[in-house]
Amino acid sequence: MSELFSPFQLKSVTFRNRIAIPPMCQYSATDGVVNDWHLAHYTGLARGGAGLVTVEATAVSPEGRITPACTGLWNDAQAQALAPIAAAIKASGAVAGIQIGHAGRKASANRPWEGDDHIPEGDARGWQTLSPSAIPFGANLPKIPQAMSLADIARVRDDFVAAARRAWEAGFEWLELHFAHGYLGQSFFSVHANQRDDPYGGNLENRSRFLLETLVAVRAVWPEHLPLTARFGVLEYDGRDTETLAESIELARAFKRHGLDLLSVSVGFSTPDAVIPWGPAFLAPLAEQIRRAADIPVAAAWGIDNPEIAQNTIASGQLDLVLVGRAHLANPHWPYLAALKLKVKRAAWILPSPYAHWLERYRPA
Repeated sequence: MSELFSPFQLKSVTFRNRIAIPPMCQYSATDGVVNDWHLAHYTGLARGGAGLVTVEATAVSPEGRITPACTGLWNDAQAQALAPIAAAIKASGAVAGIQIGHAGRKASANRPWEGDDHIPEGDARGWQTLSPSAIPFGANLPKIPQAMSLADIARVRDDFVAAARRAWEAGFEWLELHFAHGYLGQSFFSVHANQRDDPYGGNLENRSRFLLETLVAVRAVWPEHLPLTARFGVLEYDGRDTETLAESIELARAFKRHGLDLLSVSVGFSTPDAVIPWGPAFLAPLAEQIRRAADIPVAAAWGIDNPEIAQNTIASGQLDLVLVGRAHLANPHWPYLAALKLKVKRAAWILPSPYAHWLERYRPA
């Protein structure tokens, strides 16, 4: 059996393989509540054979949504609507995960296919955004955010805690804190968004404070036997890569000390001027650096849609899990095709029996 299809265990959770589906926003909720689209979408992905299916970025508060159509976990009705999705993912043989986050200064935006820009001032669909400092992202997101007070920081931290508790009660077994992609957690860490002169800004320790305090607070309510993870942008590709990577490694070490079980390594996306070297598995070598320096399991996405590339990142020790996103949108049964490509024998166990019987019966030798 290839390394890609070997089981992976973290805490009390065991994945049937190393293939994970990362959070991918559907922008299809109403008042933060999921619906039949989400149930069919996530059930289909889980039936395809991946080891982990992570529900999309789910806001911890109304102002934390990226768009008005994003999912939420700030009330019990939203949690109740998510419970059947967690159950369906598990019934299909995958681990049920969910990502919780706050969009910060990138919130109050139109859906990507409706402009992917800030909702104009005066439009009732929009709202005041929050950020460590009153600095806009720029480009298509020009709205000036409100600089957060200490009370705002404490409230949002508590919102993460409440959302984590609801995620557990809804049946999820894998929790990911969204500290990446220029959203609120990343903004506290990033010099592009954080110019505070109080304990939450300035040096590395201060810029890490919100992330670590939130992690500690969530860890206190998230069951110890279940994995607590985070997605974090380790580089901005802004000309400061050496300095930023060194700081990111220190933060990753602090994450590990404070109870994080796995780090999903990504890009910061805190400045529209970043020059990102897109390419096949371009983050895998960086993830390996983090893995070795912080002694923490890692995952990464971006450019890992080829079975051979996915296999190599696991076999070489760069990644513990591969995050395969858009390829699963194109074909929810990507793991089965990967098994064929890698000549993994008898891959029936990654598919539901009504599919596996016929596919395996007429499978090429």
